[in-house]
Amino acid sequence: MSQHLFILTGASRGMGLAMASKLLKPGNTLLCISRKTSDALVQEARQAGATLLQWTQDLAHSAVASARLNQWLRERSSAGFASAVLINNAGMIPDIGPLSEADAGDVRQALHVGIEAPMQLTAAFLGATEGWSARRKVLNISSGLGRRAMASQAVYCAAKAAMDHFTRCVALEEALKPRGAAICSLAPGVIDTDMQTQLRRAPSSAFPDQQAFIDLKNKGLLSSPEEAAARVLAYLARPDFGSQPVADVRE
Repeated sequence: MSQHLFILTGASRGMGLAMASKLLKPGNTLLCISRKTSDALVQEARQAGATLLQWTQDLAHSAVASARLNQWLRERSSAGFASAVLINNAGMIPDIGPLSEADAGDVRQALHVGIEAPMQLTAAFLGATEGWSARRKVLNISSGLGRRAMASQAVYCAAKAAMDHFTRCVALEEALKPRGAAICSLAPGVIDTDMQTQLRRAPSSAFPDQQAFIDLKNKGLLSSPEEAAARVLAYLARPDFGSQPVADVRE
C-alpha cells in the first residue's frame, strides 16, 4: 500500500476539520497543526487505520511552527512516502470595520496567521523535502476576497491577495527544479463556517456588505464544510494540480 503524508493547518473546526476527517484513510499519515486538538479525529484515525499526529500550535508564532516542521520533516527523510502535501488552511478575520479603526494587535495577529505562517511553513516544507523522491504539493486555501476588494475587510483581503501572489512566485521557482513541487492557491467558494457567522453578525454601520452575507445564508447559497472539503480535496487530487497557480474550485 502506498503511503502518503498530509500536513494540514487549521484542522480543529470548519472546512479544516472536514478535510482532516476525509484524509484519515489507510496508508495516510496526517499531521494537524491547530490551536486545539480533536478527540473525534483520534477516534476516526483509529477506526480508519490511519496515522494521526496533532500539534497544538498558535500560528501567530509562525517561526516556532515552521522550525518545528522543518526539523520533523528532516528526521523523516521521505520515510517511503509516495506523496507529501502541505495544506495551508488556517486563517482569521480580525474585528470587522474600517482600517482607520483597526486595533494594531488584531492586524498583526491576522497577518501572522493569514500570510506569514503560510509562507514560513511553505518554506520549511519545500526546503526539508527537496531531496525526497515523493511527489510534493502545496495547497494554499485562498478566498474570493483576495481577488475582490471589500470595505472593512482590508486586512483579510490583503492577506489572501498576498497568498495568491506568493504562490505565483513559488510556482515559478519550483518549475525551474528537476523535481519541483506543484503549488496552487485555491479559492474554495463560500462556506457555512464560523467566519461567515462573524461576517453576518458584524454591525452594518461598520460593514457595508453585511446584508450580502446574510442573503447568502438565507438563500441557501453556502456550502457545508463537508461539501467544500470534498471539492477542495478532489481538486488537490487532479493530475493537472498546480498547472494554474491561482484557481477557484468553482471553475
